[in-house]
Amino acid sequence: MLPEQQKNSATASLNSTQLTQLQQIIGNYSPLQLAWASGYLAAKSEQQLTLGMSVPTEVENKQTSKLTILYASQTGNAKGVAKNLAQLAQAQGCQVNLQNIAEYKVKNLKNERYLIIVASTNGEGEPPDDALAFHEFLFSKKAPKLPQLHYSVLALGDSSYEFFCQTGKDFDQRLQALGAKPIRARVDCDVDYQAEAKTWSEKLVAELKETLATHASAAEIVAFPQLDTSCAYSKDKPYVAELLVSQKITGRDSLKDVRHVEIDLGDSGLHYQAGDALGVYFDNDSELVDELLCLLAFSGQETITLAEQQLTLKNALINHLEITQTPVSFVEFWANHTHDETLTSLLTDKNALRVFASQHQIIDVLSYSTKKITAQAFVEQLRKITPRLYSIASSQSEVENEVHLTVGLVQYQQGSKTRYGAASGFLAKRLAEGEKVKVFVEENNNFRLPANTEQGNKTPIIMIGAGTGIAPFRAFMQEREARADQGAELGKSWLFFGEQTFTQDFLYQVEWQNYLKSGVLTKMDVAFSRDQQEKVYVQHRLKAQAKEVYQWLEQGAHIYLCGDANRMAKDVHQALVDIIREQSGNSREQAENYLKTLRSEKRYQKDVY
Repeated sequence: MLPEQQKNSATASLNSTQLTQLQQIIGNYSPLQLAWASGYLAAKSEQQLTLGMSVPTEVENKQTSKLTILYASQTGNAKGVAKNLAQLAQAQGCQVNLQNIAEYKVKNLKNERYLIIVASTNGEGEPPDDALAFHEFLFSKKAPKLPQLHYSVLALGDSSYEFFCQTGKDFDQRLQALGAKPIRARVDCDVDYQAEAKTWSEKLVAELKETLATHASAAEIVAFPQLDTSCAYSKDKPYVAELLVSQKITGRDSLKDVRHVEIDLGDSGLHYQAGDALGVYFDNDSELVDELLCLLAFSGQETITLAEQQLTLKNALINHLEITQTPVSFVEFWANHTHDETLTSLLTDKNALRVFASQHQIIDVLSYSTKKITAQAFVEQLRKITPRLYSIASSQSEVENEVHLTVGLVQYQQGSKTRYGAASGFLAKRLAEGEKVKVFVEENNNFRLPANTEQGNKTPIIMIGAGTGIAPFRAFMQEREARADQGAELGKSWLFFGEQTFTQDFLYQVEWQNYLKSGVLTKMDVAFSRDQQEKVYVQHRLKAQAKEVYQWLEQGAHIYLCGDANRMAKDVHQALVDIIREQSGNSREQAENYLKTLRSEKRYQKDVY
């Protein structure tokens, strides 16, 4: 063997530590997943550059300017926009550095010349978990002046929330305050963001390409390979799966209808991890569409144009347009179109307007006052259908080519009519077992079990969920049980679960009891709010166990929270602050900072909706 070959051979082999790590990572892979990983690694080994590596010296000598694109994403939308933008810029010859904002070294900010941020907003105006450290740095005294920086921000959000696109607004305003110059004005996108984001990306790249085009060869452009967990299927190209089971798991006398849903992924190759979500597409209820058409005196056969495609009005309303979730903009439009007093009175109170929109479907708004309108003018005020994301309630280590969901049927009375949620009604009432549903996997790297390593498996976990917020914790337990079956030594685990009644609403009760019996679950505290005169919720159970909860945190426990963002999540967060303050003897501010540190260390993770 030649000396150079000997050198390459030695470099290529894994040392004992690396080999152990690899065996731990692939230990729970199925044969199909092993084959996929083998192909992925083979392709990756042939690439000259990977994400985060600098371009070669010969390219650096050309002193070309690069475009840094950072994404701050909670559920994957901002990441998707950023990846598309990066590919578009590369196609125009630009040198691109695409990074998750959590992985970006803030010390490099002072050296950037061209920066693009695509940022979503989490909850009530909070940055996504990945953006917390960057956001804090940017607003600190450590942030440098940036007169050399040219930047642009695309903000993603939901106008039904008070602090619409707040994270993007924060970044934009702070960068300007530090002296940076906007390339294009910030664009704030609502939930139906795709078309607007595409237009923004194209215009941005058109403005930058003359400045940034390197005219370099493909080998000179920074590559950013991404592990695509959904293989050939994605949000833009969903997999057509089969519904196996939709079973009611609340009791006959429960005030809620919660379904356990099982979907067959067949030979799609779709892979997910515990903590991920499943995106579900749906068709609108044809009966609701007929009622809406009747109210507006349309036949449904009117021709309308949607995204340069001609359709009948009925087809558009069933298959393409959102009619159950009402944007604030539609209420404003209908108020101005009809001059209805009730609707018009809402226009001066933004908070009341948001609440009203969240509690009324399109048909309910129309019912306040009807006035002649053309079919085209009407559909132009509606959003396109967006898939609903459900926390996955299973681990592929247990269910293999299936995916399980825990779906609460959204329903309420509007006069004499019962209104249903679009996706939950589709899964629970309109889709029969054996019929097809379009799905995709939405990875959520901000809601993950500790790694499948010796240390990770020994890490204690505290899970807090109410109602259907139990879903990802069922996946966690299946995954941890699978690891234990492979010989892993598990750390402690503790579940706090809340619902209305013990007899009617204890979701997956037998499974939880079996996990307790086997030792996969160490402790379980439940709060059934309506089983006694005084309401008891999960935050009360937490505070009752304050001393031990704090001990677990001090021992390195990861804490997970899943459920309603507006009430439960806020109450639980406050309870945790109180527990930390009381048990540590520190101030409230110090307790808040304790939780901030846990979040930045990925030890306090939320999946709230």
